[in-house]
Amino acid sequence: MIKNFKWLLFASLAFVACNNEDEVIIDSNSSDGKPLTSGTATVSKYVALGDSYAAGFSDNALFIAAQQGSYANIISQQFALTGGGEFKTPLMADNFGGLLLSGNVIQGVRLYFNGSAPVPVAGRPSTEVTTKLTGSYNNLGVPGAKSYHLVAPAYGNVAGIATGQANPYFARFATSASTTVLADAVAQDPTFFSLWIGGNDVLGYATSGGSGKNQKGNMNPADYASNDITDPKVFEEAFNNIVNKMTAKGAKGVVANLPYVTALPYFTTVPFNPVALSAASATQLNAGYAQYNMGLQALVNAGLLTATEATKRTINFKAGANAVVIVDSYLTNTISSNIPSFRHATAEDLIVLTSRTFIGTLVNNNPAAVNGVSVPLADNWVLSKEEIAEVKVATDSYNATIKSIADSKGLAFVELKSVTDQLANGGIVYNGFTTTSAFVTGGMFSLDGVHPSPRGYAIIANLFTEAINAKFGANFKNVNVGSYRILYPGSL
Repeated sequence: MIKNFKWLLFASLAFVACNNEDEVIIDSNSSDGKPLTSGTATVSKYVALGDSYAAGFSDNALFIAAQQGSYANIISQQFALTGGGEFKTPLMADNFGGLLLSGNVIQGVRLYFNGSAPVPVAGRPSTEVTTKLTGSYNNLGVPGAKSYHLVAPAYGNVAGIATGQANPYFARFATSASTTVLADAVAQDPTFFSLWIGGNDVLGYATSGGSGKNQKGNMNPADYASNDITDPKVFEEAFNNIVNKMTAKGAKGVVANLPYVTALPYFTTVPFNPVALSAASATQLNAGYAQYNMGLQALVNAGLLTATEATKRTINFKAGANAVVIVDSYLTNTISSNIPSFRHATAEDLIVLTSRTFIGTLVNNNPAAVNGVSVPLADNWVLSKEEIAEVKVATDSYNATIKSIADSKGLAFVELKSVTDQLANGGIVYNGFTTTSAFVTGGMFSLDGVHPSPRGYAIIANLFTEAINAKFGANFKNVNVGSYRILYPGSL
């Protein structure tokens, strides 16, 4: 009897005792076991602003499963535990991805890994852009959007899609043909918002191998092409406008800075020196470039080219691994002397992901015309070190703006710029899983080499949650990243 009484006493002490200052409360939904709270933030009406990352774009497409796994949707599920309301997403019509405009395919289906390479899923898009969705949507992540697009009138006007003046994803759910993404967000009177924008302001330039223009000094985005770098002042004006209007009625929020897009697998997967040659093949190729090399020396002798640049431009193959040959517009223009701007790529250049199926292919089935070897890679296949520097300078400027405005407005701030460094150097560990930036196998990025995988989005959601907790005294719990797959299968 006494023995049973002792066990009853022990059991009673393990539970919460009312009116006890030292009581220990265990809440499995919070990060610290204490009662779950959003702290000084009110999360009853959450709106997410951003681009493809906020939307959940993955494997080169937007589709239902990916939208449901977006970092914004994951955050909303945490908010729901403390009174957060419904978080509506403008869902696609299927899990194939892709878009139709009046029945014509304008965006392709998603990719999946077939065991050896990323390939498109079998199927056809069924999401028709002209089929309008009604009502307000909390997830205002718009794939392809740049900073100034969020404040651009008629960005969702179907009539402007063909000319590139409007966005087909936003056109599906914009409340009117003339509205802005920001206006649709503000109209909902959010109590909390997230904003992660700016990646696309440099991404198109980078993925096109720097074929666009750096628009620094041009304050008129109407003059910009899709592959241009946004002027930092234009970015600052747009970002400041967005935050001012989102906080005008007291809403709190979280913003994130921008990693260097050049650290994405899209730029780090293909080596600069993938050309394996025998001694005989190297000799044959060198003979083909002999006239070019002699032309460089003639320019040096004539005082039209420095010896240093001539050495940089000299093409010389050897047995073993060789760098691809590229066209470099940053070299001295010697076209008037009939000498093109060729050189070998170096470790300071980045070869884009899509080149992995192009390098080594033949031009018109000619064995003597091999892309990247006897036929130099065009500018769109390579981001040179000068172009990389332009991307970094612009990104640094955008990030200075983001941090300054976050501090001045009392917003939570997510440091994501350093995350790519961690991913490339040992990886990020959550729940015992190590995630890296390695293409296909790393777990962080999807098969397009740019957008996150399901697990990658879960990690991003956790980083946002941690920043919200730190700023507002909340105790939202991180999700278990092991519950999120690395890649989507062929069938969903």
